[in-house]
Amino acid sequence: MAYDIIHIDLSHPLPQLRAISRSLYLIFWWHHLPLGYATVTPEELPLSDAALATLAAQTIQSTVRSYLKTSSCELTLTHVSDLVAPLDDIIPSPAHSDLSVSLIICTRDRPEYLKRCLQSLQQLTSAANEIIVVDNAPQDDSTQTLIQQFEGVHYLLEPQPGLSHARNTGIQHSQGDIVVFTDDDVCVHPLWLQQLCAGFSSPEIMAVTGIVLPKELETDAQGLFELSYGYLNNGYQPITFETQFFRQHQATAVPVWDIGAGANMAFRRDIFNQLGGFDLRLGAGAAGCSEDSEMWYRILAHGGHCRYLPTAVVYHSHRRAFAGLQQQMQAYMQGHVVALLIQFEKHRHWGNLWRLVGLLPLNYLRLLIRAIRNGFQRQYSTYWSELLGCCLGPFTYLWMTQHLDRRHPQEAIDSVTNRY
Repeated sequence: MAYDIIHIDLSHPLPQLRAISRSLYLIFWWHHLPLGYATVTPEELPLSDAALATLAAQTIQSTVRSYLKTSSCELTLTHVSDLVAPLDDIIPSPAHSDLSVSLIICTRDRPEYLKRCLQSLQQLTSAANEIIVVDNAPQDDSTQTLIQQFEGVHYLLEPQPGLSHARNTGIQHSQGDIVVFTDDDVCVHPLWLQQLCAGFSSPEIMAVTGIVLPKELETDAQGLFELSYGYLNNGYQPITFETQFFRQHQATAVPVWDIGAGANMAFRRDIFNQLGGFDLRLGAGAAGCSEDSEMWYRILAHGGHCRYLPTAVVYHSHRRAFAGLQQQMQAYMQGHVVALLIQFEKHRHWGNLWRLVGLLPLNYLRLLIRAIRNGFQRQYSTYWSELLGCCLGPFTYLWMTQHLDRRHPQEAIDSVTNRY
């Protein structure tokens, strides 16, 4: 499951891929637009430029069709570039926006990751009006010392642990019309911020997310997370999530997790004034995750729209070890269950409970049967961690709702989030 990542720009002559002992993860681009990925095993190598062109055509066909809004184009070996070239006119460079931008990065005791992230921000073609690093309950002053090396980066200390605490603190101290979030273990594409903010092209768009590509796939755990789970990469085709999407899925829980990832998201500031900040029971340091998807759920439930744009690209460093991956998957499922209960609490949409008591148990029963048939191969290595997260979710929700504050649970949350 370990891969060498190769980025291939189809506007340039295609290379020949030589024989090597490791699999390849190929990401096809047209200039700065990612179009799709393919994997190649060592047994399929070497690969000639002609064979690579055929593979590229097969890989990017559905993406190109979605951009060109046609179902009839066939990409073939001889004219793949000719058919992809019209994307230059379909996807023009985003126009200059008068909206001010605040970029917030929340971190905790990972200065080595944060340094790479901040260095990548220096390559942006369109800079944020302000960059804020929120240091969340640090054990030492290493992050604060690092920030002093970067001009124009503002440091904030949030002593209360929890990602939602940190993000709400960043919102409170920011000034921009658009509030952008990324993570400390991310490096950004030079056009990332410009493309992400271009998504706010109409007033009903309240949140925009972008694609999260792997920075490296050097270990089996990283390869498994990327290719078997796909939690961060939401595909290569742009999608707008509207009221119709919300109503269509409401009976079985709206799949807001398909909207994007917290490592690459932006919001209009007004949405926090209208709906409050991130729920303090969710996110790393609390339930585990899903503070981002619960916010998207709130937006859709109140009639706003969310947009996913694969033109806004960041690169993420996945967990390298299986122990870390298992912990991550447990946190993901625990946070997901808590989010379902919070969404039911706030909106009384019964589909959230149906997913919790019906769809999730059925899914894990089917997964267990497949795992037993396949001898619990490596792709099932996080099964018990995920199941444990699901089982802990309801208890986590009850405990956190009761102990977040001694006042009524919702009053306690509102007293914090309404400030933002």
